[in-house]
Order: sequence, then structure tokens, then C-alpha cells
Amino acid sequence: WYAKAAKQGNANAQAVLGAMYAKGEGVPKDYVRASAWISITAAQGGADGKRGEKLVAMLVKLMTPAQIAEAQKLSRELWEKYVVPFQKE
Repeated sequence: WYAKAAKQGNANAQAVLGAMYAKGEGVPKDYVRASAWISITAAQGGADGKRGEKLVAMLVKLMTPAQIAEAQKLSRELWEKYVVPFQKE
């Protein structure tokens, strides 16, 4: 359900989904996906955004440069697909 809500632009669900990937809870542990989802949450600001910034900084310490680049690319893709269409003009 979190994945479905995250894909419908829900920032809280995006943050939770990222944390699930970081911990491997209900999904395979995947720091790249965790960082990507949490990064788009952080970029949206608010309370989740502040926590997201800290979590991304922790995840980056666990990732290789190639993984970081992959996470940044995925984050841009997720932003375009699951944030931009739901932004209010």
C-alpha cells in the first residue's frame, strides 16, 4: 500500500517506502531505492524532508560512488514520474 500511495504523490508514503528499502522491511534491502525515494521526500521539504536529508546522508556513507550515482538518477526519474504530476500549480 505504501508503494501505491508513494506512486500517487504522497510524500509521507514516499518517506516510509524509502525507510522500508533502507531496512529491508517488506521489501528487499536496497540502499539505492531507499536513497532515491527518501531524496524526493527531502526535496519536498516539511518535517519528512528534514528527516529525509539526515537519512540520505547516512545512506550515502553505506553506498559506493556508483550506487550514489544510480540513486541520484533514479531519484530524478521518480521525481518526474511521481511528484511533478501531483504538484499543485
